[in-house]
Amino acid sequence: MGVLNRFVLKSNRPFIRFSANIVRANSTNTKGLLDDINVLDLTRVVAGPFCTMTLGDLGAKVIKIESLDGDEARKWGPPFINGNKDSYYYLCVNRNKYSVCIDLKTFEGKNIIYDLAKKCDVVVENYLPGKLDKLGVGYEKLSEINPRLIYCAVTGFGPTGPYANRPGYDVLAAAMGGLMNCTGDRNGRPAKVGVAITDVTTGLHAFGAIMTALHYRSKTGRGQKIDCNLLSTQISSMINIATISLNCGIEGQRWGTAHANLVPYQTFQTNDGEIVIGTGSNPQFADFCKRINREELLSDPRFKDNSSRVKNRDDLIKIISDIIVKKSKKEWAEIFKTASFPNGPVNTMKEVFEDEHVKAIKLVKEMPHPDAGSIKMVGPPTVYSEGGNEVRLPPPTIGQHTHEILSNFLGYQNDKIERLMENKVIR
Repeated sequence: MGVLNRFVLKSNRPFIRFSANIVRANSTNTKGLLDDINVLDLTRVVAGPFCTMTLGDLGAKVIKIESLDGDEARKWGPPFINGNKDSYYYLCVNRNKYSVCIDLKTFEGKNIIYDLAKKCDVVVENYLPGKLDKLGVGYEKLSEINPRLIYCAVTGFGPTGPYANRPGYDVLAAAMGGLMNCTGDRNGRPAKVGVAITDVTTGLHAFGAIMTALHYRSKTGRGQKIDCNLLSTQISSMINIATISLNCGIEGQRWGTAHANLVPYQTFQTNDGEIVIGTGSNPQFADFCKRINREELLSDPRFKDNSSRVKNRDDLIKIISDIIVKKSKKEWAEIFKTASFPNGPVNTMKEVFEDEHVKAIKLVKEMPHPDAGSIKMVGPPTVYSEGGNEVRLPPPTIGQHTHEILSNFLGYQNDKIERLMENKVIR
């Protein structure tokens, strides 16, 4: 960590006041399950950074390499920190990392990457296929320097095929991979999911692949190259819709919040908002009917089983809708409190963070930040009985750790670092 961060995190003086429902992030640099793993992070935007953040949460030392202008996601706002600093979009996928700015087009810049590759276990990058090879810092060169290196490339379409050199973005993969075509109102236009879910799932696939490769290396001593791409990940994520299309020739449809194969399984309007109700079995449907005082529906031949309910979807949904709209979200929550079927409110993010369960599991973390004063983040969702999966470091400011990594991690002398700085090789 840089001088400023060391002071902020280790100071005994109170820095900010914390809500009783928000946990202060661990600032003691406790070890995680991957504390012996060094990661050379050449990623930007979302998919790659989400992967490397997940590694960092588990204790890996993630060295984020940025151009002298920084990760372009830093400019993805508003909103920004203090009006014109980093975007909050950038903050969401870059905690637990060290920022080092290097001009990869320079001879000296490449040499820094080579030195880092010698000491790192994993490289993650998300440039167009072949781009880093042309710069002399791609898989062929780095694996030659360090044969044990695990090199993971995250791209839009993969290294082969007619689309290989096309830029890939989440919305494009969602469109081309079938997700947008089955998302949206029943009779409406295709819709984009509210978050970059294809980026997130690709980042998780990359994380899993890296962990597998590390396990394989522990047995064989050999590194390898991994290719993850947005389009393949999105198509594989279509699960039942993809399989039904391949085997039955049935195209996926847009159902809004409803389910193509289960009824009832959707949102319903209350008198003050919407709730979700789902019944995945006949016993669950029976429980639901009893709780809404409409047990006669169980003997109605139109609704005797799920297949019948799917066939007579519109009739059943009309009956249920007329009942649900008469009470509030809170009233239905009480009625369904011990129900066997899934149910819950459609929450705004404000309501999410006010939810008693979210508060109880202490998912939200708060930490000092050199520019923002403090920031709140959603912490890692997975809990390990052994080893830390924690928010340790705030997202770095641009080039915040360049001097520290070159000095402490690589052992460069101060005069060399100053010369690199003067020559604009680093920032």
